[in-house]
Amino acid sequence: MAKDLSKRLLAIVDALPLRPGMRVLEIGCGPGAMAREIAGRIGGGHVLAIDRSAKVIEQARSASQAEIESGRLSLRQVTAEEFELGAGEMPYDIAVAVRVGALDGRHPEAGRRAKRRVAAALTPEGQLFIDGGDPLRTLLLDD
Repeated sequence: MAKDLSKRLLAIVDALPLRPGMRVLEIGCGPGAMAREIAGRIGGGHVLAIDRSAKVIEQARSASQAEIESGRLSLRQVTAEEFELGAGEMPYDIAVAVRVGALDGRHPEAGRRAKRRVAAALTPEGQLFIDGGDPLRTLLLDD
């Protein structure tokens, strides 16, 4: 499965505190390679991969049929700053975002809105991980 990932993305997935059965929100999923890798590592868990681009969501959907059909992966076209849990949707244990401008400091106002939305979608112990560390860093959600 990792053959779809660059060394950089593989290092990010390896650094995530993944465990079987967890729920993971990937923000800015692109064509879905990282979401598929995470889905393969969390057993009966679930990955929701979101992206603002309809085009990449369709690419991810096309490349992820096995994971979608198994119930381990779902996709949604939405921005981080507009994301909210659907009716009856359980919160996520962790979130991860790689090269997402709203969360890496490039767009501060969008970042404030996105952090509030992500915080509301996580369990009380949930954490948001972004790139820019070695290879990840935790982004505080309460500021």
